[in-house]
Amino acid sequence: AEPEAAGGRGADGAVLRWCITGALCASFLGLGMSIAVLGPTFPNLAANVGKNVSDMYYIFVGRSLGFLGGSVVGGVLFDCMNATLLLALSMLGTTAGLYVIPWCKAALLLTVLMSVIGGSMGILDTGANVLILNTWGSESGPHLQALHFSFAAGAFLAPILAKMALGGSESEELAGAEKTNQSVLKSVPTASAASTTPAPKDHQDGDFLWSYIIIGTYILFTSIFLFALYSKSSSVRDNSNASAQKGGLAKYHWPLVSLLFVFFLFYVGAEVTYGSYVFTYATVFAEMTEGEAAALNSVFWGAFAVCRGAAILGAAFLSPATMIVISLVCSAASSSALAFFAHYRALLWVGTAVYGASMATVFPSGISWIEQYTVVEGKTASLFVVGGALGEMCIPAAVGYLQGRFHHIPVITYATFVTSIMTVLLFPVMYKLANAPQENELKEVSDSETRRALLRHSRLTEDEEDEEDVREWNDADFEVIEMNDKLTNSLTDTSSRIPEDSPAEVSLQPHVDHVLGDPPVVAGGSPGRQNGNVDWEKSE
Repeated sequence: AEPEAAGGRGADGAVLRWCITGALCASFLGLGMSIAVLGPTFPNLAANVGKNVSDMYYIFVGRSLGFLGGSVVGGVLFDCMNATLLLALSMLGTTAGLYVIPWCKAALLLTVLMSVIGGSMGILDTGANVLILNTWGSESGPHLQALHFSFAAGAFLAPILAKMALGGSESEELAGAEKTNQSVLKSVPTASAASTTPAPKDHQDGDFLWSYIIIGTYILFTSIFLFALYSKSSSVRDNSNASAQKGGLAKYHWPLVSLLFVFFLFYVGAEVTYGSYVFTYATVFAEMTEGEAAALNSVFWGAFAVCRGAAILGAAFLSPATMIVISLVCSAASSSALAFFAHYRALLWVGTAVYGASMATVFPSGISWIEQYTVVEGKTASLFVVGGALGEMCIPAAVGYLQGRFHHIPVITYATFVTSIMTVLLFPVMYKLANAPQENELKEVSDSETRRALLRHSRLTEDEEDEEDVREWNDADFEVIEMNDKLTNSLTDTSSRIPEDSPAEVSLQPHVDHVLGDPPVVAGGSPGRQNGNVDWEKSE
């Protein structure tokens, strides 16, 4: 697709495309803050509804289900209505939920609000990726990287904002906010951490609401800007029109989408699992202090954020496939080091940093990569987001269960190794399917080969006919030459044996003259004698 797919042509179209990209990056910044703010304010929410922290797990379930539902519904709606309008409405829903949450006193109402916010986030996560693709087409790589870097920046800012609002909360509360991912819900505290979290002080009950109000106000302004862009919808095309310009689907479109769904499930699950359990692994198996474990956790997410920012420039020079291959190789190498050589302290630190860096670019690069081979519409993008969300929910839960059953085995590091191997095996299969030729391409190739074969056959036939004609003419020439030589030799032998004025000469001469084609000219003498003299002179 051309860059004008969602922005018109000329200078106005270029300005509008950059405005759309800026609004989407601002929206993802708010998305990151909205997800990450729950971690440090979770004890305050529990106290606000009169529940223990350990009994509040269901609000995460409600938000996760809302996120999945929003991704699916958003994927359908994006193919039916204006994308900018739908994103603006979803941002309004997030703003409303953030404004109401601090005053919510009922656990059930809080769960419903979390589900609404999760649904709005799912719509935004699905639609922003599709709108970037429709806006920039083949040039969308750097812009997708910038979009997801904005999410990481928002997740980084939210704990700082919450700490300022709470007037300096405990570092343990802030640690949970780092458990974030680029496209799905994070910050689910473990059961052990939740059960030991102290209740907040009474004077902090009203302080934490300011973090929600500030984030909600920021998202409100972003929503207003999206409505302003929608007012210029005369130059912004619908997704259906933009998709129509991209061409047809890949030959194996749905198998390719299904494999990428599984690919994102393993990738996101691995990222969230390591980011969520690395602190526990460091303290239990690596025997680190809590300060060292927190630093190791920060190294993982810091490398993740830095490489996501660097990928904005890298995507301008490297193809999506190249970036994915580099990420997969680094992921496999670092996960191998973590699984089998983590008892070396230096390898644990280096492996954690490399593993976090390798996770940074896979999701946006994967979307950019598949867009080169097939049409990515709302429903397709929603499958990618749902795959990542399922991985975020299922794989950490499975790892936690297995770790509880096998206390002396570092399940987390083996899980990172297994998921890395799965992604390494899946990508070559997807690449093979993506590059399979279309049926019309095969037909064109077949027709072209047939035409070339016919042309070669025609040229060979003409050459063979020409050679046959040449051989026939050469044979005829040789026959004439041989006949003339025989007649000339015969005439010469006969003339040498016959004496002059012999009667045989007179009888032989008319026959020779007829063969040689010389007419018997008679001039003042006997024809036989005259011609005989001429032939004798020739023979001499």
